[in-house]
Amino acid sequence: MPGQKFYAVSKTKYDWVLWIDADEELTTELIEELKIFKSVKPNFSAYDVARRAFFLGKWIKHSGWYPSRVTRLFNKNVTSFEEKEVHEHLNVAGKVGKLKHDLNHYTDPSIEHYFTKFNIYTSLASKELNEKGKQAGLSDIIIRPVFLFFKMYILRLGFLDGLHGLILAVFSTAYVFTKYTKLWELNRAKSK
Repeated sequence: MPGQKFYAVSKTKYDWVLWIDADEELTTELIEELKIFKSVKPNFSAYDVARRAFFLGKWIKHSGWYPSRVTRLFNKNVTSFEEKEVHEHLNVAGKVGKLKHDLNHYTDPSIEHYFTKFNIYTSLASKELNEKGKQAGLSDIIIRPVFLFFKMYILRLGFLDGLHGLILAVFSTAYVFTKYTKLWELNRAKSK
């Protein structure tokens, strides 16, 4: 997907680009902030924005998901897309500023939607790790998932998101467990 984004950016007319995904939406406040941005000289090479996640019908305020800052407004002359299969991001030559207002992210409207993405993303992530020579160990399969649950649900106050926070922490734990067991499977296939 980074190749598609790079191609799209290469076709833009202006130096400054705002990147949003199909499941994202500009808030009214962010639109107003961007209108003002157009009339001033930028102080940075790129700007990140806080992204609010709408998960199973609720805005997630904790769990490490908010504010999840992502770089989305950038000068195309000093940025490039990281070549990753999952969760690509921008490499910026220069400093990154912060936009004040949020970007809405309608991440998972249903559990079925979550698990459809889950299988695709865990496969892509494990493949990427395998290609980098990463070996899945017992600690990756047992300790990483348990620690992630503790971090999201306790340290990052996911319990304050109610049942949604618990579901998100459990699903995220399963994601990490599955990613590393898929990596373990790929490691075994490579060693045969």
